[in-house]
Order: sequence, then structure tokens, then C-alpha cells
Amino acid sequence: MSWRQFRTPALVGALVLAALAAYLISTGLDIRSARDGYLAQCHAAGDCPAALSRLAGDYRTRLLLLAGVLGLVPALIGMFWCAPLIARELETGTHRLAWNQSVTRRRWLLVRLSTVLLAAVLVALAASALLTWAAAPVDAIAGDRFATVNFGARYLSPIGQAALAAALGAVTGLFVRRTVPAMALTGLLVIAILFVMPNAVRPHLMPAQHLSRPMTAAAIDEAHGLGTLGSAPVVRGIEVPGAWVTDVSELLTADGRPLDSRTFNDCLMHAPKTGARGTFGDSSPCLASHDLHLDIAYQPNSRFWRFQVLETALYLALSALLCAFAVWRIRHRT
Repeated sequence: MSWRQFRTPALVGALVLAALAAYLISTGLDIRSARDGYLAQCHAAGDCPAALSRLAGDYRTRLLLLAGVLGLVPALIGMFWCAPLIARELETGTHRLAWNQSVTRRRWLLVRLSTVLLAAVLVALAASALLTWAAAPVDAIAGDRFATVNFGARYLSPIGQAALAAALGAVTGLFVRRTVPAMALTGLLVIAILFVMPNAVRPHLMPAQHLSRPMTAAAIDEAHGLGTLGSAPVVRGIEVPGAWVTDVSELLTADGRPLDSRTFNDCLMHAPKTGARGTFGDSSPCLASHDLHLDIAYQPNSRFWRFQVLETALYLALSALLCAFAVWRIRHRT
């Protein structure tokens, strides 16, 4: 019965996955063909790093969009596969028939949840494996495995996301009892979780390592930006080679105090003319003259797989708790 009720959504999901697989396989083959062409040219010219950098630039935007699309897969699973699972039965009243047969409520729910959870995990596994394979040459060049979108769309993390979305959709339907509102609320909750996890939870899964970096004029020119709308003395986009930067302090003076905002703004707006030609012109040597430094928290790339396992385990643990709660509530409260 679970399969008969689920087979139409499963068929639609299989068709979408097949189309996505065809595109990802085509993209992966294109990337490998382009890589071979770049390597053939660069060996002759003797400048392979620049050629490989161009290869990564050619496909970075496309792969980022694909990762963003695949990031929506858990939300779609939760909305269209799992939110109606219980909500539709309660909304139409068919639960009165289903729960008065020889099968208990708990067994009914466990079988239905198991069916959808298994399908969700298989879809996420297939999509993640295909994108990971397609993007492998570019990922090896870019070295940004901890990038927010890339991390959540490759390897193990999508499996945990899909499981959590499935369990969350079922529990939401159990509470809301109306199919369309349950679908909408499930989508919002899943997207909120996928936003909170990389920004508020992932950086703290393991204690960060720290370093103090002197802000010379050359170091300041490596940044992506200076200041904020509130004129805070911050440097944006500081990187640590081979690591994921999770937190950067404000510009600090030699005694560890934040740089005065007026001094910072004077260097930005009224820096003495030195003829500096770096990214920020005369502002860089002006700031560097105040003997500044940054306290940087970071996670080395060697911890990538530990973060993947920890995050996936957290998703799966939350999924198990939600499923257990649904089984308890459907027996005692519905």
C-alpha cells in the first residue's frame, strides 16, 4: 500500500533525477575534455598553473549553480514526498480507515516513513555522487572544499539533509494536518535549516585553530574589501592557504584593542599621498603604519572529512529524533 501511494511521486522523482544525471554526466565529460585540452596547450607553453586556473574559471559559475540547484533537492523532497504523507490522510479522513485495520498506527507510520526515507536517501546519494564526480577536476584546482554551497552539495552531507527533510516533512504534516500548508511550512523550515547549518553550526563542529596575522600594506591589499556600512575597522575576504577561515577579528592595534573608527576612516578617505599602487592605494600603507594585526580562526582542509561525517551524523540524529517523536505522537495524541 505504501508503494502504491508513493509510486507516482517516485516516478516523477526518478525522471527528474535521470534528466539531472544526463546533464551532470555531460558536464563532467566536458570538463575532462577541456582539462585535457588545457594541459596539452600548457605543456607546450610551460605555464600549466595559469591554464588550469582558466579551466576552473570557465566552469566555476556553472558548477556553483548546479550545487545551488541540488541544494534545493532536500526541500523538494520534504515538500512533495513527505509533507503529504500524514497530512493528506488526516485532511481527507482516510486515516480512520487505515488505522482501523489489522495494521497498527505505529507499523503503518514506520513502513511509510521507511519507504520515503529510503527513496530520499537514494536520490540524494545519486545526485551527490554525480555532482562530486562531475566537479572533481575543478574542485582539485580551486581547493575550496569548505565553500558553503560546495560543502553541502557533495559527498555525504546531502544524504543527511535529505533524511532530515523527509522526517521534518512527515512531522510537519502530522501537526499541520493540511497538505498545502504543510508543504509550504516544510519548505521554509528546510531552507532555514540549510542556511543555519553552514553559518551557525558547521564552524563550531570542531574547535578552530587560531593565528595572528600582521597587517602589512601587502597583506591589506590581499583583502577583498575594507570597512562596512557602519564604518567598522574590518578587513573582508582574508584567506589562509589550505584552510577555511571561520572568523576574523576587527583590525587590532599592538596592545590588542580595536582600531579607532576615526583613524580607520581617515586612512580610507584622507590617506597621505604615497603613490602606492596596491588594491587600496594609499589607504594600505596608511593603515599598516599603525602596527595592526588580525586574530583569525580557521579550520584546515585536512579536517574536511571529519566535518562531513560530523555534519551528516548530526542530520541523521535529528532525523531519528523526529521519526521517534512522530511514532510516539501518532500513537498517543492523534
